[in-house]
Amino acid sequence: MNYFVTGGTGFIGRFLIENLLKRDGNIYTLVRASSREKLAELAEKLGDTEGRIIPVVGDLTQTNLGVSDDDLASLKGNVEHFFHLAAIYDLSADADSQYAANVEGTRNAMGLAEAVSAGCFHHTSSIAAAGLYKGTFREDMFEEAKGLDDPYLKTKHDSEGLVRSDCKIPYRIYRPSMVVGHSQTGEIDKIDGPYYFFKMIQKLRKAMPQWVPLPGLEGGRINIVPVDFVANAMDHIAHKDGLDGGCFHLVDPNAHKVGEVLNIFADAGHAPSMVMRVNTRMFNFIPPFIRQTIKNFSPVKQMTDTVLKDLGIPRSVLSFIEYPTKFDNRETERALEGTSIECPSLDSYAAPVWDYWERNLDPDLFIDRTLDGQVKDKVVIVTGASSGIGKTTALKLGRHGAKLILAARSVDKLEEVKQEIIDEGGQAFTYSVDLSEDEPAQAFVQQVISDHGQVDILVNNAGRSIRRAISASTDRFHDFTRCMDINYYGCLRLILGLLPHMEKTGGHVINISSIGVLTNSPRFSAYVASKAALDAFTRCAAAEYLGKVHFTTINMPLVRTPMIGPTSVYNNVPTLTPDEAADMITNAIIYRPKRVATRLGTFAQVIYAVSPKMADIVMNTGFRMFGDSKASQSTNTSKGDAPKPDNQEQAIFSAIMRGIHW
Repeated sequence: MNYFVTGGTGFIGRFLIENLLKRDGNIYTLVRASSREKLAELAEKLGDTEGRIIPVVGDLTQTNLGVSDDDLASLKGNVEHFFHLAAIYDLSADADSQYAANVEGTRNAMGLAEAVSAGCFHHTSSIAAAGLYKGTFREDMFEEAKGLDDPYLKTKHDSEGLVRSDCKIPYRIYRPSMVVGHSQTGEIDKIDGPYYFFKMIQKLRKAMPQWVPLPGLEGGRINIVPVDFVANAMDHIAHKDGLDGGCFHLVDPNAHKVGEVLNIFADAGHAPSMVMRVNTRMFNFIPPFIRQTIKNFSPVKQMTDTVLKDLGIPRSVLSFIEYPTKFDNRETERALEGTSIECPSLDSYAAPVWDYWERNLDPDLFIDRTLDGQVKDKVVIVTGASSGIGKTTALKLGRHGAKLILAARSVDKLEEVKQEIIDEGGQAFTYSVDLSEDEPAQAFVQQVISDHGQVDILVNNAGRSIRRAISASTDRFHDFTRCMDINYYGCLRLILGLLPHMEKTGGHVINISSIGVLTNSPRFSAYVASKAALDAFTRCAAAEYLGKVHFTTINMPLVRTPMIGPTSVYNNVPTLTPDEAADMITNAIIYRPKRVATRLGTFAQVIYAVSPKMADIVMNTGFRMFGDSKASQSTNTSKGDAPKPDNQEQAIFSAIMRGIHW
């Protein structure tokens, strides 16, 4: 018994051929001339030492699949089962290519099957042939299909229609639902169907703990099956007598709603679940023309397109969120009766499917996420580069090929940093500048552009911190202006001067803010206010320059640098090292996030939004516990009104609140 298979190197085809190898006979497989090596690799992988997988060179778009006369003559009368699997299974493909492959390809495959007098033509259709039929679509239904406007749905329906109306030899039709990876290994060769939502699930996992309950959508039912079930069912049904002319739904009889599917994969990926799901049908009370008008409203379309692009989800997928069709599979169950072949439940194989995707198909795996790839030969400005975070960051970037522009007030210290970078094989240029003044800052921008032509990355790290209670600052207005001059206006001077140049090259602005903006740290009102101003500007700029210049805010926790040296209370407080802080900056360069913050900082922001009074109580506890330093006390500070807990209590409190300024 011999076989002919189109699409044999495709996803379903590979597993079907593996099953056919367990039977007797040769397996003639259609391949393009350029794909013969791919088929040879498959044969080796499947252990075909006898050469039973035989390549037949041809083309899906040509008459008789472009098979040569010699091959046609050798195949004639020598093929009992002709499996046609080759097609485009891609919602995002253009209409012309789908028609050529799915409709004309089927016509050409039938022509070859008839020319070689094949015993039976096995056509792999899809549940897409039902279109958007509302209700239960049975295996004996075809003409009843509705909503075939989408090219994928229409071409799958039309190609099946060709078989039904024009096939001159016995045929059998298989309608698999959405096919995902192998139920044991998770193996799959491309991203499609539910995989489009995996990146969203992954982002949610990175953003918050698994136990956090999330809202979400319910949607219609989405039918998913593993590839091994499809291949096993097709193999068995194809060889069973008395089923010619039949149509078989290879589906999950217990299909889940969209929200349930997302939760199953969220659980497999250890991400938060959508506990509170809203059924999209509740919006059906809105007249269709109003809903369509809202969807086509320019800001809504732009926002939707931006989110979909970020998540890698084709817009066409949205039309299947409310998929209205259920599928009856009684004929398939009858044909498989007495075998062990059945569709497993999704939750039983979701874990290997997720694991295979994350290890092999996650789009991020194919993006250069090395620091070398992001900064090599790029012009990078690091302000405050003479010490602390700035110095450590500059050294790291220098080791990875960045063309460093080191800026600070201290010339001697800058030169030392520059020499370290050069000694390690990097390149650096120093500029002494006081960013708290307009003219020096503007001159610096002009000089850098004149010397280097462009700036790719700006790390606004230079800053000033003042730790003093407001009650000790009523006669020190200059504390606030000094912080604003460098922490806000200093950064702003560089950003505004460089934006016209960075816009041309898709530059990246990284602003070093503070965890204090999220926690509202007492004693740091001057410092936090200046950083909050920078945060607010960054949010506005990011919205205006979306897609042109990237902006990242790093809400940096407390770091052990010379800046905190004068405050002796920090000697026993857990802090980040400059290396850890520099890693936060380099990761921001690699991944370009909107914001980088510790979980404690994010949690503090959430608590303040939900219960600001509770947040104030916690922060006031720390305020009273640590007290003012001697240098910050003034005559109008009441002495003795703040309790003085022992050092152990301070240590425990600061350990719990690691990274927060006190």
